Amino acid sequence: MDGLSIRQGQSLLNTGNTTSETRASDFAPKSSAPADGSGSFKNVLRDAINETNSLQKSADVKVQELATGKTTNIPEVMMQVEKADIALRLMTQVRNKIIDAYQEVMKMQV
Repeated sequence: MDGLSIRQGQSLLNTGNTTSETRASDFAPKSSAPADGSGSFKNVLRDAINETNSLQKSADVKVQELATGKTTNIPEVMMQVEKADIALRLMTQVRNKIIDAYQEVMKMQV
């Protein structure tokens, strides 16, 4: 993923800044995973998928509002669509990395 993690991608989505505008300190890990297991890979992945889904739904609602004339704020609609697009591309890259890792594990001889 070229050094871009889910947490970093989420930070970019939340701030609306580009990576060049974001300082390296913003990408530093905040803390270690909680002891209760809520920071497990499964939970992080599930949360990222749910967030991507909600961004896609929100973008769809904004586009429908624009198409029906309920809103005329085109920049807001475009920002929401771009956020959803970036999140989807990030999740696609995560999926590709997971599939690559699975294939590598399956190639191992025991």
